Amino acid sequence: MTNCPECDAEITIPEDAVNGEIVTCAECGASFELAKGSDGFELKPAQTVGEDWGQ
Repeated sequence: MTNCPECDAEITIPEDAVNGEIVTCAECGASFELAKGSDGFELKPAQTVGEDWGQ
């Protein structure tokens, strides 16, 4: 478990998590990418892809 950087709620990281996996905070809905760190996983803000309307 780790705490959400946005709202400080607990986020459960799955046992079978892999580097680059996206996890979402159940409290505030923020999405984070798991980055393998020296002491388990770290949370990085997930890149959101906006719609490209061909412009």
